[in-house]
Amino acid sequence: MPDDLEDLLNELDAQDDLTVAEQVLSIRVEKRRYGKPVTIIEGFDLPKSGLQTTASELKGALGTGGTVEEGRIELQGDHRGRVPELLRDHGFRVEE
Repeated sequence: MPDDLEDLLNELDAQDDLTVAEQVLSIRVEKRRYGKPVTIIEGFDLPKSGLQTTASELKGALGTGGTVEEGRIELQGDHRGRVPELLRDHGFRVEE
């Protein structure tokens, strides 16, 4: 690849936008203790700090608690309705 093109791609991808757009995430809901729903988002290929930041933004937007476990985000409650839109706003692709 010519250096100019590589420099341009690196500049465009300064915040990993190209990497984020290539990630396809899946969303599912599990019942946990006492029948409480937990929304699980998997398929991230981000460093832990990026995953923590994304989790914080989702929790703030949804007004809920959650955690990052084993490369996935777990949110308290059933948020299948809003999470896909929020993730798309951040540049991720969501599996339908």
